[in-house]
Amino acid sequence: MSGVETVSSKDAQRPLFVGLDVGGTSIKIGLVDDLGRSLGKSSVPTHEERGPEEAMGRTIDGMGALLASLGLKLADVGAIGIGSPGPQDCPSGMIIAPDNLPHWRNFAVVDFVQKATGKPVSFANDANAAAFGECWVGRGREFHSVVMFTLGTGVGGGIIIGDLLIEGDHSAGGELGHIIIDMNPNARMCASGRGHLEGYASATAVVQRAEEALAQGVKTSVRDRLVKEKLTPVILWEEARSGDRFAYDLIMETADYLGIGVVTLIHVINPGAVIIGGAMDFGGNDDEIGRTFIQRVREVVRRRAFPIPAARTTIDFAQLGGDAGYIGAAGIARFAYHKAKK
Repeated sequence: MSGVETVSSKDAQRPLFVGLDVGGTSIKIGLVDDLGRSLGKSSVPTHEERGPEEAMGRTIDGMGALLASLGLKLADVGAIGIGSPGPQDCPSGMIIAPDNLPHWRNFAVVDFVQKATGKPVSFANDANAAAFGECWVGRGREFHSVVMFTLGTGVGGGIIIGDLLIEGDHSAGGELGHIIIDMNPNARMCASGRGHLEGYASATAVVQRAEEALAQGVKTSVRDRLVKEKLTPVILWEEARSGDRFAYDLIMETADYLGIGVVTLIHVINPGAVIIGGAMDFGGNDDEIGRTFIQRVREVVRRRAFPIPAARTTIDFAQLGGDAGYIGAAGIARFAYHKAKK
């Protein structure tokens, strides 16, 4: 459930900031005020195969339409933030070679949007932007430092210390899905290598592990669902809710793998909070399976992490849902905007 705070254009705290969350299927456009409250949002289809210039041109048009629907103009916007999939070069504002945007190679997205709008533009990895959003106005708002894992097709993440987003020298900081959790030469593979967390705790990996067990003849009600449906983590969650032991155990095993990754980041960063976001949350805090999942992660941390950070680090689900990306992108633009004004 999204915990986004909203505000009318009349009551919004100026200046306003636009966040763009670029995805393989759609590009989200959101407008927030200086306190991180959302005035409105919309989206345009990416149509990835048409290339980045065409898509971003339609995005700029969509931004204008959103502003007009709220009785606002581009002049009301202080800055624009963009979150996009990696790999990327954040200092130069370049989208380099994202896997889910194969026709978007070496695209100077910041330069394009700046020329089209005349506004200052900030740029970040999409998972980093989501983490910034949660740290700014979401579940992590009360903490000085936050680590966020995003569970979806892959495993993404972000690290925030104070107002600083950890991007690194080569714009690859916060790639939490690629922590090594298995050194076995036969460890599972993800798109980037062997033994990475993403190969165990992503939606792709969960489905793969389930398919392997089904092929070995495991008894489960999940098998009945596959006569007419394609296997997804949602099916596993639904069958676990109905009492299927196989689906339940698979989800809890996923929590065990994630817990190992969380322990590693706790020992490296010692954050105030670890936030779990993304589409694969097994119902989150609103569902018994989701609550059991997060509790299992906490148990792994208690067993394996140093006692003091294990006891004091908050581990919980994200609050902003699918809005975290555009809110975080807008928040990064806001931070740069105010820094430039000092």
